[in-house]
Amino acid sequence: MKTNVDTRALIAIAREAGSAIMRVYAGRIAVESKDDNSPLTEADLAAHRVIVQGLQTLTPEIPVLSEESADISYTVRSQWRQYWLVDPLDGTREFIKRNGEFTVNIALIEGDRSVLGVVYAPARDLLYFADESGAWKQQGAEAACSIKVRQLDPGKITIAGSRSQADARLARFIDNVEKKLSAVNLISMGSSLKICMVAEGAADLYPRLGLTSEWDTAAAQCVLERAGGVLLDMEGNRLRYNSKDSLLNPEFFACGDAAHDWRQYMA
Repeated sequence: MKTNVDTRALIAIAREAGSAIMRVYAGRIAVESKDDNSPLTEADLAAHRVIVQGLQTLTPEIPVLSEESADISYTVRSQWRQYWLVDPLDGTREFIKRNGEFTVNIALIEGDRSVLGVVYAPARDLLYFADESGAWKQQGAEAACSIKVRQLDPGKITIAGSRSQADARLARFIDNVEKKLSAVNLISMGSSLKICMVAEGAADLYPRLGLTSEWDTAAAQCVLERAGGVLLDMEGNRLRYNSKDSLLNPEFFACGDAAHDWRQYMA
């Protein structure tokens, strides 16, 4: 299946959604709770509307699955060979905290794989994107630069961790790494920026020891894989999309150096 989507047009949609988010960010943030007790703001909904409208204009033949319109049965989804997978505002908790660590995530899925991805952090004007040409990073008005993962240096390890979801299991994992390898530099970060840090070689690993949804990871996984990294579940398998009724991901490792087996530190 050939991907015939203009990456620049997709980036423009992500930036427009980011502008909608920042308009809410500039004022008072009203917070509601969804059925799963996760937070919901007007920024989530405003970005969702911008993205869905933009994608329906750009590719009217491709269906859209967004976090804010996820009530599409697997009976329907399983017939899709190609679709957009969207998180209009990844890191709503970080948005509410006003720490800037939130993103717009848009991915094109073909089969069970993410083949085109855009991750945009509007508060930082920081963009990551990936397509058949590779993985790229753009800061503000600077020219986009190609990014690659880094080779693991066992004496100098950097791990990206979730700012809002840190727990005892992550602490034990890091303790095991330090016992067997070396001291760990832990960087706490929100949203899919953690996976992008691995993609650009700023971190060696992001271990996700908890649940996420498919829209949380798809765009950044594309960036990571195009940069030479891997995103693997605890069985060592690449994360797949739209392969089951549930939209929850298993726990995973986002790795820069695929040759190193991080599962050994889970004991």
